[in-house]
Amino acid sequence: MRLWPRSLQGQLLLAVALALLLGQGINATLLYRAQAERREAALLHTVAFQLYGALRDDDEAIPRRFRRPPVATMAQAFSGTRESSAPAIQPQDLRLAEQEATLRTIFANQGITLESIQILRRDAGADPITQRRLERRLRRGGNGRLPETVIIAAVRRDAAAPWAVARVLVPPPPGRPLLGLLIQTLVIYALLVGAIALILQRLTRPLKALTRRVDHFAATRDASNPMVPVGPADVQQLITAHNALEARIAALLDEKNVMLGAIGHDLKTPLAALRVRIESVEDETQRARMAATIDDIARSLDDILSLARVGRPGDPLEMTDLTALTAQVVEEFEDMGEPVTFAAAERMTLALRPTWLRRALRNLVSNALRHGGGAARVGLSRQPGNVTITVEDDGPGIPDDDLARMLEPFTRGDPSRNRGTGGAGLGLTLARAIAEQHGGSLTLTNRAASTDKAAGLTASLTLPFT
Repeated sequence: MRLWPRSLQGQLLLAVALALLLGQGINATLLYRAQAERREAALLHTVAFQLYGALRDDDEAIPRRFRRPPVATMAQAFSGTRESSAPAIQPQDLRLAEQEATLRTIFANQGITLESIQILRRDAGADPITQRRLERRLRRGGNGRLPETVIIAAVRRDAAAPWAVARVLVPPPPGRPLLGLLIQTLVIYALLVGAIALILQRLTRPLKALTRRVDHFAATRDASNPMVPVGPADVQQLITAHNALEARIAALLDEKNVMLGAIGHDLKTPLAALRVRIESVEDETQRARMAATIDDIARSLDDILSLARVGRPGDPLEMTDLTALTAQVVEEFEDMGEPVTFAAAERMTLALRPTWLRRALRNLVSNALRHGGGAARVGLSRQPGNVTITVEDDGPGIPDDDLARMLEPFTRGDPSRNRGTGGAGLGLTLARAIAEQHGGSLTLTNRAASTDKAAGLTASLTLPFT
């Protein structure tokens, strides 16, 4: 499963989503900590107010800041009481040392020195006084979530003075505290994604069209109907530059074809004249050698011209029965008495250039007959997404290190250029070029010997088929 998208639009949108998620996560953490600190401060000031009232009987002497709880809506405080001793610490209680230091500072700022301070956090159900007050609230018709914990603070001025004790219920956390932040995140994300999607669509749509255009030109070499520059200025400049590049490449290909046509005409004409003149040679052996040489030159010239033109064929694609085409090529060799066999296969219809594909099959079969022990087996099989034509022989094969090199032009296992031992080394190169012209490939593999087959070489011509 691919988590990171391939497209520019998908990657940028995912990056924005991750950045927003990280930013909002940090924001939520800071907000939660700030709210927690505010709640703790409110609870502490409520405790201080209650304790101050218990320590001083004269209400007028109480400073203005202590006359009412700062956050009456956040916590319910029980009036301060005087007790002979501080509440006993239970095993499950949590001693709040930091809050004790803060409370001491608050009273010191009001001129009150405390000898002892004790602040505990306790489960509300474990404190009898708190439990009785909660039960009275329920009897009076109280509703909503009840506090689960209580803050118990006890202070005294000196060792002989009684303890002043206050209890403050810790309000339950608000329901769905992150709902607002989540809604905010979704709104921000929708706005950002909407704006970025519009910009990316304006940017990526012409880029996708340009990609399709490049693929089309690579397959057809057709520079007609150039793209209209659209999108941002930078993309328009890219499309304009590509159109100019296509036009230049097409012009060079046209010039090449004209030049090759002229070369082919200028060379084939004197070869034909030589072919006529050698008929006057009386020595039959010499005449046959001369004719073979001329035929060798003509075939090499034809291979070179075909290889040069294969990248820009003039004939269009035709719906062709590949099985019938392969059988016809095999029959041609059988009519010449060559030991070529073809295994029966299902009917497969593809968009092909039949003339070129016949040329590729003939080259592969000829190569197998010449170097593969004098026999060839042709097969046709279908796989998901493609179809493969295989040509097998029973020859010595090719060293593994030389398999890829044998598909290059003018490369042969035999260093000579004698037609009797293999020609100029263009047959496999031309077959590979024809396969690539159809969007396929040509591969050579050495075959190990088995119980029903001898070792040899297998040439596999694969074509796309859906």
